[in-house]
Amino acid sequence: MSEQRPAAEKEPAIFLHAIERRYHQGVATLEILTGVELAVWPGQSVALIAPSGTGKSTLLHIAGLLEHPDGGEVYVDGTATSTLSDAERTRIRRTEIGFVYQFHHLLPEFSALENVMLPQMIRGLSRKEAKTRASELLSYLGLGERLEHRPSQLSGGEQQRVAIARAVANAPRVLLADEPTGNLDPRTASHVFGALTQLVRASGLAAVVATHNLELAQRMDRRVTLQDGRLVEVD
Repeated sequence: MSEQRPAAEKEPAIFLHAIERRYHQGVATLEILTGVELAVWPGQSVALIAPSGTGKSTLLHIAGLLEHPDGGEVYVDGTATSTLSDAERTRIRRTEIGFVYQFHHLLPEFSALENVMLPQMIRGLSRKEAKTRASELLSYLGLGERLEHRPSQLSGGEQQRVAIARAVANAPRVLLADEPTGNLDPRTASHVFGALTQLVRASGLAAVVATHNLELAQRMDRRVTLQDGRLVEVD
């Protein structure tokens, strides 16, 4: 598979090597992932487009260290993760990987600003530092006038942009998104997707985005699909 490596980068932000995943149903074995290879470089966005049931979410869970593969290795910023302790894997998830889901999962009792501040404060930043970065991120995403609004006071697209800001609040190396615009109308989805890809390039994130929307996928640097458990580059 072509990695389209940027000349200035020495190693990918995330590298999935020979990833295998299978599930057992009675006497039957379902081979979901069979030798998946994927390298994503800082500032690069990859669209993962494949039908439901082919293993997209499983692959994202493995990439995000939420699930262990049955074979292969996940490298995050050059670090092999298979032999790390649960505590160390949790630390990497918290500091190096950001997640965006189809549903925003914002805390309803907190404002947009507070939702983005919280992960930073959990990491150890002061309230002042967290507030400054949260405000900058939300303003960058076009929500500068909505900082004090709670999720119920925001539109679906605004809520998802808050979720994106929250995902990158701790300056991760990798952003993983599972159908981040799947719950939005086409126009709103386009705005949210544009904000996400712009943020990826501006901040040097490596992003893998699972999406069914082929039009939006064309706006990303690379497109891959799953065929018979392996990743294949598509035009």
